[in-house]
Amino acid sequence: MSNQAGFSKERLGRMHQVMAGHVERGEIPGLVTLVWRNGECHVDAIGKTEFGGNEMMKRDTLFRIASMTKPIVAAAAMILVEECVLRLDEPVERFLPELADRRVLRQIDGPLDDTVPANRSITLRDLLTFRLGIGAVLAPPGSFPIQKAIEAAGLAPGPNPPILAPDEWMSRLSSLPLVHQPGESWMYHTGSDILGVLLSRASGMTLEKFLRERLFTPLGMKDTGFSVPEQKRNRLSTSYMIKPGTGELVVHDGSTESRWANPAFESGGGGLVSTVDDYLAFCLMLLGKGSYGSTRVLSRSTVELMTSDQLTQRQKEQAHIFFEDHSGWGLGMGVNIRRNSLWSTPGRFGWDGGVGTSGYTDPAENMVGILMTQRMMQSPEPPRVFSDFWTTAYQALSN
Repeated sequence: MSNQAGFSKERLGRMHQVMAGHVERGEIPGLVTLVWRNGECHVDAIGKTEFGGNEMMKRDTLFRIASMTKPIVAAAAMILVEECVLRLDEPVERFLPELADRRVLRQIDGPLDDTVPANRSITLRDLLTFRLGIGAVLAPPGSFPIQKAIEAAGLAPGPNPPILAPDEWMSRLSSLPLVHQPGESWMYHTGSDILGVLLSRASGMTLEKFLRERLFTPLGMKDTGFSVPEQKRNRLSTSYMIKPGTGELVVHDGSTESRWANPAFESGGGGLVSTVDDYLAFCLMLLGKGSYGSTRVLSRSTVELMTSDQLTQRQKEQAHIFFEDHSGWGLGMGVNIRRNSLWSTPGRFGWDGGVGTSGYTDPAENMVGILMTQRMMQSPEPPRVFSDFWTTAYQALSN
């Protein structure tokens, strides 16, 4: 651990200027940044919650955190592992019978009925490491029959919560073959949505209720959930996306007519709404090796397992765009394994959200950084506002 110095005041000023530039140029209406190090915390709220609106960005503005949901649901799963309600290498079909007796495509571009039996059952470890054999197919839309089938079934990974109820979602998933044998290859996203259904069934309560009891309440995460109640709707930022073909920014989801008013599916892959302070509490619990204040949520050994790379080079092969040669995947989150930028410290862990958010924890620097914007990512390359945030956060370290 470094000593008690945190950030350079002068360099935090540079960070503010760079981040404000994104708002002033009209790239986004506003944003909130948080950097925490050695107990020193700086939050900067810049701009408005929507283009042309009057509501200023505030520290407690609500954002759709999208895939930053994944580490939270993974942590919740590990609570049940520690209690031996779930086991990492046990087949999940005990609670998810829809996943029993899987068939696997002979080849990714083949017809859906050209399959072989799965070599083994899908386990909880497969869900957490995204090695279950199905997920986002990294190819242009409609390239393969399986892609078209996933899309037609309403199961394609995307920025919005699925519109199907969990049991119907699982039923449709069970009608499709796997793309790869379990354990063979990393495929993004779908494992976390299945994990959410598993947690609900294993705990006997809704996913939100389980997360609230076991994580949100102990950590004081009072503004995090899968839906935004009426009384908090005025704090929900409007999210935007680029209109294909025109490059124009248009509304993706509003604050009044929101998909997050009462979603049918509590998406473990990307459904939560949160604030920078709530997400900080979760990150500090992981930074504290499972402990937050006087509350212990997970054991040290569990957090060390979750935040270490679980993939082989072969399992990463088809997902080079996610990992390149500097990152891997733990349980429900990305892990940096090599330094190739200011911020990719080995051991740093966390993830980004496709609706414009980023949150990582860096044990080597005793540091957490969280960026909340409301502009959807629409290419595999992270937006400049992300790289500018992390560049300026790390250049602001005082030692």
